[in-house]
Amino acid sequence: EVQLQASGGGLVQAGGSLRLSCAVSGFTLDDVCIGWFRQGPGQEREGVSCIKSNDGSTYYADSVKGRFTISSDVAKNTVFLQMDSLAPDDTAVYYCAGVSAERCNRYLKSSDYAYWGQGTQVTVSS
Repeated sequence: EVQLQASGGGLVQAGGSLRLSCAVSGFTLDDVCIGWFRQGPGQEREGVSCIKSNDGSTYYADSVKGRFTISSDVAKNTVFLQMDSLAPDDTAVYYCAGVSAERCNRYLKSSDYAYWGQGTQVTVSS
């Protein structure tokens, strides 16, 4: 069974950092795309970033460029999201999701992703 488990969320003060992890089971990170999405209070789900595991291509939403960094450890079947310079607007439940590698693109459409984890809460205080 394909499973994705997001972890690493918590409460952090504005300007701080968190590193989220997405542990993948059921398939290996050799030819897949893993994306990060978030949904804040009263907000629609939005794409944050994605990474194509076979060539390392990455994409970021404009709102997080320069602050967030996505990376993967293929051997450990884990994808990370390093979040720096966090702001209250970053408060959301963060989800990782998976799809075939060719669906990894700059549009970051949640409807492209077939497999989803439960998510981890990130709260940024001012």
